[in-house]
Amino acid sequence: MIFQIDKTRLVLRISMLLASCLLIFACHRSGNESTGPKPSEEPIVQVVDFDLKKIKERGSLVAIVDNSSTGLFLYKGQPMGYEYDLLALFAKKIGVTLEIKSTTSIDKAFEMLNAGEGDVIAYSLTVTKARKKIVAFTENHYTARQVLIQKKPRGWRKMTREQLEKSLVRNQVELIGKEVHVRKSSSYEERLQNLSQEIGGDIIIIEDQDSAETEELIRRVAQGTIKYTVADETVAFVNAAYYPQIDVRTPISFPQQIAWAVRKNAPELLNEINAWMKQLKKQATFNVIYKKYFKSPRASLKRAKSDFSSLGGEKISVYDDIIKEAADRLGWDWRLLASQIYQESHFNPEAKSWAGAIGLMQLVPETGHRFGADDLYDPEQSIRAGVSYLRFLDKLWAKTVEDESERVKFVLASYNVGLGHVVDARELAKKHDKNPQKWDGNVEYYLLMKSKPDFFRDPVVKSGYCRGEEPVNYVREILSRFDQYKQLISS
Repeated sequence: MIFQIDKTRLVLRISMLLASCLLIFACHRSGNESTGPKPSEEPIVQVVDFDLKKIKERGSLVAIVDNSSTGLFLYKGQPMGYEYDLLALFAKKIGVTLEIKSTTSIDKAFEMLNAGEGDVIAYSLTVTKARKKIVAFTENHYTARQVLIQKKPRGWRKMTREQLEKSLVRNQVELIGKEVHVRKSSSYEERLQNLSQEIGGDIIIIEDQDSAETEELIRRVAQGTIKYTVADETVAFVNAAYYPQIDVRTPISFPQQIAWAVRKNAPELLNEINAWMKQLKKQATFNVIYKKYFKSPRASLKRAKSDFSSLGGEKISVYDDIIKEAADRLGWDWRLLASQIYQESHFNPEAKSWAGAIGLMQLVPETGHRFGADDLYDPEQSIRAGVSYLRFLDKLWAKTVEDESERVKFVLASYNVGLGHVVDARELAKKHDKNPQKWDGNVEYYLLMKSKPDFFRDPVVKSGYCRGEEPVNYVREILSRFDQYKQLISS
């Protein structure tokens, strides 16, 4: 299902073609999760001019993230991750929605940023002089060393500490002549090159393909298919909880600054992020988030090994099979229906609202009975009745809203607030010469306006007052989560 791209975004995407041509010469290896030119190269010419004011006008912050245990992942239907949690707080602070774009390619992330396809790269970026030529870094979140990832020898549990230490690389000189695999375009290659100079011998550096993320290389070390890789110690310690057979205690760098990156011509956004981060670090919230992802190995291990985590499985909920079958009847992508069910009940079949709505799809008993459910606490009955209601709404809106992707928004809003209020908003849109078949900025706007007397008392309005903010946010949040599901869970 394809949703309409606004005109501003379309212009930015066209700009990407020119920006990509320039970036292909400038974006080189450097960065924990980023790229940059060689120190001798000239700074890249920025093409896209899109700072904080335009971000607020658009109404969304577009963040480029990494699909990892600290960047972005799904757990029981909920997007999570150190970077994601902070981004959600910042987006709320500046009054916009958060839009996520996930990529495994570091080179691609920088192309996207400078071409305007994203506003901020929220990877764990190491601040270096080379990278400062093409991006502006925020104030650092924390500092971290790069460490060597190596597998402990067979039978390590029965070894004494002294025996184990002797079997591992503890002196970096021992890496001379050894193969160390690193993620393509990461800063690890640069660091290993410098280390080779420092220890007076060549380390054999093998750059892996773009799609091989740092955590994938760590997994390969744990499985024994490669001997060594490199990671930031924060990421390394998290993964050591998953794989007790790896050792992550040999540093290969001094502490380095870890930060986000924005375009160099976005000073307003940079200043806003820095001011926000400075205040956040004074609050307990930052430490809670940091400890949640970097200092809680048991919780991290539980998430990583769960079938309901995008880190280790392809399931969103225990009800996926029922949801897939129901979505087929509805003609929706199953991940869209899953996103709606998460919005309604967080997949809790025992959920009950203050208004008396019950079960996974939060239907009131009268509606449930009307669409065939005798027991709304039963997951299958709840989903079946909810989908029948959605089909009913879809058939009604199909008479006036032709485009399927637009119609989904009308259907979701009607499910949340009632058909009558959305019909009123459409009539107000028609009266004020707006497009009654378009949701964003048209019917959506007049649903918001139905909380104001001049609008809910208009003669075309039949259902009276409505607090339109709730259904508008309902639609936005479901579609935003659906977009994240599409990036992290296969169809």
